[in-house]
Amino acid sequence: MTPQTPEELAEALGAAAAAGKTITLGGRFSKQHMGGPVAPSAITLTTAGLRRVLEYEPSDLTISLEAGVPFAELRRLTAESRQMVPLDPPFSEEGTVGGVVAANLSGPRRRLYGTARDLVIGMKFATLDGKLVESGGMVVKNVAGLDMAKLMIGSFGTLAAIAVVNFKLAPMPPCSRSFLLRFASSQAAISARDAILKSVLQPAAIDLLNPLAAGWAGQEGYLLAVQAGGNRAVIERYSRELKEARPVEGEQEEALWRSIQNFTPQFLAGHPEGAVVRVSGTLTEVQAVLESMSVAAVARAGSGVCYGYFPDGGSAQAWMKEACQRGWRAVIEFAPPAGKEKLDLWPSPGGELEVMKRVKRMFDPNYLLNRGRLYGRI
Repeated sequence: MTPQTPEELAEALGAAAAAGKTITLGGRFSKQHMGGPVAPSAITLTTAGLRRVLEYEPSDLTISLEAGVPFAELRRLTAESRQMVPLDPPFSEEGTVGGVVAANLSGPRRRLYGTARDLVIGMKFATLDGKLVESGGMVVKNVAGLDMAKLMIGSFGTLAAIAVVNFKLAPMPPCSRSFLLRFASSQAAISARDAILKSVLQPAAIDLLNPLAAGWAGQEGYLLAVQAGGNRAVIERYSRELKEARPVEGEQEEALWRSIQNFTPQFLAGHPEGAVVRVSGTLTEVQAVLESMSVAAVARAGSGVCYGYFPDGGSAQAWMKEACQRGWRAVIEFAPPAGKEKLDLWPSPGGELEVMKRVKRMFDPNYLLNRGRLYGRI
């Protein structure tokens, strides 16, 4: 089923729920490797037909659009006014706005701009009782009902169907330049990262690639990639402070960050049995996490999120056992759809899982929607 309006989406959900039919919900279904395996269902419902841009006010730095709009289209539209939704998520060329938000995807610029939770200012979603619920609005400082929208972000469509998303936008910086620093050890790379974070510099992104990941990006050693944006004076300050780094800009800079942003989809395309582990830790844990991985690894070194790229689900599962013993918060974020049932994707969910289950029962008491999609737990 492909509804063409939010009202049709709500009607379809309500009718299916009233008949007690199980539902698989998605957009373009570009992230089937992500999250848990969805149990077989009676109905497949896609939001890909919701393709309208409802409101765009460049002077207000806000935009409202339906969930089925391709994220790449959103990026191109706002770029015409030198504006952006700075999430730079993987799968952005194939995915929809609703899919990016439902999966809470972000990329290298998370360090400065945050995640979808920081950029979504309003939302309209369809519930299983056939209603459209509006949360937040089109004003950046409007927080009325915003917590309801935040429940949808990262829920993988297990609670309701996102129909409309309102974003606050950021202006594109007038100038951009990136700086590459190579190190022989992770300790030296982390020391350099710490020095940058303690300085007056405020980079948009600061990613650390271990030697295996750096090799895939055409680089060597432990690679610390720093992206700076601002006026010419700001960029020149970076050049003085990071005088030992190799600067890149223009097309070369765009290619560098595109390869880092799309590391996961490129890895999965080349490794059909591959699995990707995500560790959400502190800044001080980044070095230990990277050193514990004998595979390619990429760290959002300014926020503490690390990704490990394993050749198969079994090796990822084995590493996860060690991670749990060390108290790290880890999930197998991507795995082959055919083998997910055999993997413990989220071995240590913590106490918040019970809260999530209670929220699930509030929205979907009969467990009809995207069963198992949230890492097999919900």
